[in-house]
Amino acid sequence: MENFLELVKARQSDRAYDMTRSVEPEKLERILEAARLAPSACNAQPWKFVVVTDKDLSVKVGKATAGLGMNKFAKEAPVQILVVEESANITSFLGSKAKDKHFPLIDLGIATAHIVLAAESEGLGSCILGWFDEKEIKSLTGIPSSKRLLLVITIGYSTKPKRVKLRKDKNKIVSYNKY
Repeated sequence: MENFLELVKARQSDRAYDMTRSVEPEKLERILEAARLAPSACNAQPWKFVVVTDKDLSVKVGKATAGLGMNKFAKEAPVQILVVEESANITSFLGSKAKDKHFPLIDLGIATAHIVLAAESEGLGSCILGWFDEKEIKSLTGIPSSKRLLLVITIGYSTKPKRVKLRKDKNKIVSYNKY
């Protein structure tokens, strides 16, 4: 357990990458395996991960991720993992309706956490991005217009040191047995 907590403490949103250093394919495969094994409601696995490793395409996707002065660093990332929502199975779909919770979004959040923690365990930096030109990225990568591109995860070797995490005090976010 202690090693896992150290991994969680070390993971941060990295916004500067070494453009001269590519991500080794075997590291990327282990990261993607961690995503594939992520739990999901009713084992629906409502995801597809489009992995952008081509340098020219990566720059184009990065530019489509940088808008209104945000996420300019994305075009420096050697890898971008595009998180696409796929259809859930019937059990997850019905459960989502019955409980008024869209389980695929929860599932994709869990898989995304697996990706960034696996990246950290491989010595790589990552950043989860929700601000991007969805239509442009879909056009660049062939994602069907009917699909939802929910997140872009940048991955690469960080050029910045680790930061101290600022988090709320435990007593403000945790209670036992009652709210």
